[in-house]
Amino acid sequence: MPAGVPILEYHMVSEVDPEEGWTYNVPPEDFRQQLDYLQQQGYTTITPLEFMKAKKGKLDLPEKPIILSFDDGYENNYTTMLPILEAHNMKAVVYMATNSIGRPNYLTWDELRELQDHGVEIGSHTANHQPLTHLDHEKQLEEMKLSKLLMEWNGIRTVFSFSYPNGEFSPEMPEMLKENEYLTAVTGDAGLNTFETNPYLLQRTNIPHPRFGLAEFKLRLLKAAVMTKLGIRQH
Repeated sequence: MPAGVPILEYHMVSEVDPEEGWTYNVPPEDFRQQLDYLQQQGYTTITPLEFMKAKKGKLDLPEKPIILSFDDGYENNYTTMLPILEAHNMKAVVYMATNSIGRPNYLTWDELRELQDHGVEIGSHTANHQPLTHLDHEKQLEEMKLSKLLMEWNGIRTVFSFSYPNGEFSPEMPEMLKENEYLTAVTGDAGLNTFETNPYLLQRTNIPHPRFGLAEFKLRLLKAAVMTKLGIRQH
Protein backbone atom coordinates (compact mmCIF):
# COMPACT_ATOMS: atom_id res chain seq x y z
CA MET A 1 0.00 0.00 0.00
CA PRO A 2 1.39 3.44 -0.92
CA ALA A 3 1.82 6.12 1.75
CA GLY A 4 -1.59 7.46 0.80
CA VAL A 5 -3.98 7.70 -2.13
CA PRO A 6 -4.91 11.25 -3.20
CA ILE A 7 -8.43 11.90 -4.44
CA LEU A 8 -8.70 15.10 -6.47
CA GLU A 9 -12.00 16.97 -6.31
CA TYR A 10 -12.99 18.60 -9.60
CA HIS A 11 -16.28 20.00 -10.84
CA MET A 12 -16.10 21.57 -14.31
CA VAL A 13 -13.58 21.48 -17.15
CA SER A 14 -14.44 24.54 -19.22
CA GLU A 15 -13.44 28.04 -20.27
CA VAL A 16 -16.15 29.67 -18.15
CA ASP A 17 -14.89 32.82 -16.42
CA PRO A 18 -14.60 32.23 -12.65
CA GLU A 19 -15.55 35.87 -12.13
CA GLU A 20 -19.05 34.89 -13.27
CA GLY A 21 -19.38 32.70 -10.21
CA TRP A 22 -17.91 29.48 -11.59
CA THR A 23 -14.98 29.28 -9.18
CA TYR A 24 -14.70 25.52 -9.58
CA ASN A 25 -14.07 25.37 -13.31
CA VAL A 26 -10.67 24.27 -14.61
CA PRO A 27 -9.87 25.41 -18.19
CA PRO A 28 -9.11 22.54 -20.59
CA GLU A 29 -5.47 23.54 -21.13
CA ASP A 30 -4.86 23.67 -17.37
CA PHE A 31 -6.52 20.27 -17.00
CA ARG A 32 -4.22 18.84 -19.69
CA GLN A 33 -1.19 20.25 -17.90
CA GLN A 34 -2.35 18.76 -14.61
CA LEU A 35 -2.79 15.30 -16.12
CA ASP A 36 0.58 15.60 -17.89
CA TYR A 37 2.18 16.41 -14.54
CA LEU A 38 0.52 13.47 -12.80
CA GLN A 39 1.83 11.12 -15.48
CA GLN A 40 5.31 12.63 -15.25
CA GLN A 41 5.24 11.98 -11.50
CA GLY A 42 4.34 8.34 -12.06
CA TYR A 43 0.71 8.43 -10.92
CA THR A 44 -1.80 5.89 -12.24
CA THR A 45 -5.53 6.61 -11.97
CA ILE A 46 -7.87 4.17 -10.28
CA THR A 47 -11.57 4.34 -9.38
CA PRO A 48 -13.12 4.19 -5.89
CA LEU A 49 -14.39 0.69 -6.67
CA GLU A 50 -10.88 -0.43 -7.58
CA PHE A 51 -9.59 1.06 -4.33
CA MET A 52 -12.06 -1.09 -2.40
CA LYS A 53 -11.22 -4.20 -4.41
CA ALA A 54 -7.56 -3.64 -3.52
CA LYS A 55 -8.48 -3.16 0.14
CA LYS A 56 -10.19 -6.56 0.07
CA GLY A 57 -7.14 -8.16 -1.57
CA LYS A 58 -8.87 -8.70 -4.92
CA LEU A 59 -6.72 -6.24 -6.89
CA ASP A 60 -3.14 -4.97 -6.76
CA LEU A 61 -2.77 -1.20 -6.64
CA PRO A 62 -0.29 0.56 -8.92
CA GLU A 63 2.81 2.04 -7.30
CA LYS A 64 1.33 5.56 -7.13
CA PRO A 65 -2.48 5.42 -7.37
CA ILE A 66 -4.65 8.52 -7.60
CA ILE A 67 -8.41 9.07 -8.03
CA LEU A 68 -9.86 11.88 -10.17
CA SER A 69 -13.38 12.78 -8.99
CA PHE A 70 -15.93 15.16 -10.49
CA ASP A 71 -18.93 16.43 -8.52
CA ASP A 72 -22.39 17.47 -9.77
CA GLY A 73 -22.36 15.96 -13.28
CA TYR A 74 -21.81 18.92 -15.60
CA GLU A 75 -22.14 18.26 -19.32
CA ASN A 76 -18.56 19.39 -19.92
CA ASN A 77 -17.47 16.27 -18.03
CA TYR A 78 -18.56 14.45 -21.19
CA THR A 79 -17.86 16.99 -23.94
CA THR A 80 -14.53 18.33 -22.65
CA MET A 81 -13.17 16.27 -19.77
CA LEU A 82 -13.63 12.81 -21.29
CA PRO A 83 -11.59 13.40 -24.49
CA ILE A 84 -8.69 14.81 -22.44
CA LEU A 85 -8.96 11.93 -19.98
CA GLU A 86 -8.91 9.35 -22.76
CA ALA A 87 -5.96 11.03 -24.47
CA HIS A 88 -4.03 10.39 -21.25
CA ASN A 89 -5.43 6.85 -20.85
CA MET A 90 -6.82 7.78 -17.44
CA LYS A 91 -9.90 6.93 -15.37
CA ALA A 92 -12.23 9.01 -13.20
CA VAL A 93 -15.43 8.95 -11.16
CA VAL A 94 -18.36 11.33 -11.75
CA TYR A 95 -20.75 11.92 -8.84
CA MET A 96 -24.17 12.76 -10.27
CA ALA A 97 -27.07 14.55 -8.59
CA THR A 98 -29.89 12.72 -10.35
CA ASN A 99 -32.48 15.54 -10.40
CA SER A 100 -30.03 17.54 -12.53
CA ILE A 101 -29.84 14.88 -15.26
CA GLY A 102 -30.97 16.34 -18.59
CA ARG A 103 -31.14 19.92 -17.36
CA PRO A 104 -29.21 22.64 -19.24
CA ASN A 105 -25.43 22.30 -18.74
CA TYR A 106 -25.79 18.92 -17.02
CA LEU A 107 -25.26 15.37 -18.27
CA THR A 108 -28.02 13.43 -20.01
CA TRP A 109 -28.75 9.76 -19.43
CA ASP A 110 -27.08 8.85 -22.73
CA GLU A 111 -23.97 10.83 -21.79
CA LEU A 112 -23.81 9.17 -18.37
CA ARG A 113 -24.03 5.73 -19.93
CA GLU A 114 -21.37 6.61 -22.49
CA LEU A 115 -19.05 7.93 -19.78
CA GLN A 116 -19.46 4.61 -18.02
CA ASP A 117 -18.74 2.72 -21.24
CA HIS A 118 -15.47 4.66 -21.50
CA GLY A 119 -14.24 3.59 -18.07
CA VAL A 120 -15.64 6.38 -15.90
CA GLU A 121 -17.25 5.17 -12.68
CA ILE A 122 -20.63 6.77 -11.95
CA GLY A 123 -21.41 7.58 -8.32
CA SER A 124 -24.24 9.27 -6.45
CA HIS A 125 -24.29 12.90 -5.32
CA THR A 126 -27.85 12.43 -3.94
CA ALA A 127 -31.05 13.28 -5.81
CA ASN A 128 -31.38 16.99 -5.04
CA HIS A 129 -27.87 18.07 -4.01
CA GLN A 130 -29.06 19.30 -0.63
CA PRO A 131 -26.58 19.19 2.28
CA LEU A 132 -27.69 16.07 4.13
CA THR A 133 -26.99 17.58 7.54
CA HIS A 134 -29.87 20.02 6.88
CA LEU A 135 -32.39 17.17 6.46
CA ASP A 136 -34.12 14.83 8.87
CA HIS A 137 -33.21 11.14 8.99
CA GLU A 138 -35.93 9.97 6.61
CA LYS A 139 -35.04 12.59 4.01
CA GLN A 140 -31.38 11.67 4.28
CA LEU A 141 -32.21 8.04 3.55
CA GLU A 142 -34.44 9.07 0.67
CA GLU A 143 -31.65 11.10 -0.93
CA MET A 144 -29.23 8.19 -0.62
CA LYS A 145 -31.62 5.54 -1.90
CA LEU A 146 -33.46 7.32 -4.72
CA SER A 147 -30.40 8.53 -6.58
CA LYS A 148 -28.84 5.07 -6.53
CA LEU A 149 -32.01 3.28 -7.60
CA LEU A 150 -32.83 5.77 -10.34
CA MET A 151 -29.42 5.44 -11.96
CA GLU A 152 -29.45 1.65 -11.77
CA TRP A 153 -32.96 1.57 -13.28
CA ASN A 154 -31.69 3.68 -16.17
CA GLY A 155 -28.82 1.47 -17.21
CA ILE A 156 -26.02 2.61 -14.93
CA ARG A 157 -24.13 -0.34 -13.48
CA THR A 158 -24.42 -0.85 -9.73
CA VAL A 159 -23.67 2.45 -7.99
CA PHE A 160 -21.19 1.84 -5.19
CA SER A 161 -19.73 5.33 -4.61
CA PHE A 162 -21.18 8.42 -2.96
CA SER A 163 -20.21 12.07 -2.54
CA TYR A 164 -21.66 14.14 0.32
CA PRO A 165 -23.16 17.41 -1.03
CA ASN A 166 -20.98 20.31 0.13
CA GLY A 167 -18.83 17.69 1.84
CA GLU A 168 -21.14 17.77 4.88
CA PHE A 169 -21.86 14.61 6.87
CA SER A 170 -22.85 13.46 10.35
CA PRO A 171 -21.46 10.54 12.42
CA GLU A 172 -24.46 8.35 11.51
CA MET A 173 -24.11 8.64 7.74
CA PRO A 174 -21.31 6.13 7.09
CA GLU A 175 -23.44 3.34 8.57
CA MET A 176 -26.51 4.56 6.66
CA LEU A 177 -24.58 4.37 3.39
CA LYS A 178 -23.25 0.93 4.23
CA GLU A 179 -26.77 -0.33 4.94
CA ASN A 180 -27.83 0.96 1.51
CA GLU A 181 -25.07 -1.00 -0.24
CA TYR A 182 -22.63 1.81 -0.93
CA LEU A 183 -18.96 0.89 -0.54
CA THR A 184 -17.30 4.32 -0.43
CA ALA A 185 -18.10 7.98 0.18
CA VAL A 186 -15.97 11.10 -0.28
CA THR A 187 -15.98 14.17 1.95
CA GLY A 188 -14.64 17.70 1.59
CA ASP A 189 -11.91 17.09 4.16
CA ALA A 190 -8.38 17.41 2.80
CA GLY A 191 -5.81 14.63 3.05
CA LEU A 192 -4.69 11.28 1.66
CA ASN A 193 -6.31 7.86 2.11
CA THR A 194 -5.07 4.44 3.17
CA PHE A 195 -6.79 1.11 3.74
CA GLU A 196 -7.18 2.21 7.37
CA THR A 197 -9.20 5.28 6.35
CA ASN A 198 -12.94 4.87 6.92
CA PRO A 199 -14.13 4.15 3.33
CA TYR A 200 -17.20 6.32 3.95
CA LEU A 201 -15.05 9.28 5.01
CA LEU A 202 -12.48 9.41 2.21
CA GLN A 203 -10.60 12.69 2.00
CA ARG A 204 -10.06 14.81 -1.11
CA THR A 205 -7.91 17.62 -2.45
CA ASN A 206 -10.02 20.39 -3.93
CA ILE A 207 -8.93 21.62 -7.38
CA PRO A 208 -10.61 24.99 -8.10
CA HIS A 209 -9.92 27.40 -10.94
CA PRO A 210 -6.12 27.73 -11.04
CA ARG A 211 -5.10 31.34 -10.49
CA PHE A 212 -1.39 30.53 -10.37
CA GLY A 213 -1.12 27.83 -13.01
CA LEU A 214 0.47 24.44 -12.49
CA ALA A 215 2.45 25.63 -9.45
CA GLU A 216 -0.82 25.96 -7.51
CA PHE A 217 -1.81 22.41 -8.48
CA LYS A 218 1.54 21.04 -7.29
CA LEU A 219 1.20 22.94 -4.02
CA ARG A 220 -2.27 21.50 -3.37
CA LEU A 221 -0.97 17.96 -3.84
CA LEU A 222 1.94 18.64 -1.51
CA LYS A 223 -0.30 20.26 1.09
CA ALA A 224 -2.56 17.18 1.24
CA ALA A 225 0.45 14.93 1.83
CA VAL A 226 1.89 17.20 4.53
CA MET A 227 -1.45 17.56 6.33
CA THR A 228 -1.87 13.79 6.37
CA LYS A 229 1.59 13.30 7.88
CA LEU A 230 0.83 15.89 10.55
CA GLY A 231 -2.61 14.45 11.27
CA ILE A 232 -4.36 17.72 10.40
CA ARG A 233 -7.87 17.64 8.91
CA GLN A 234 -9.22 20.61 7.01
CA HIS A 235 -12.60 21.07 5.34
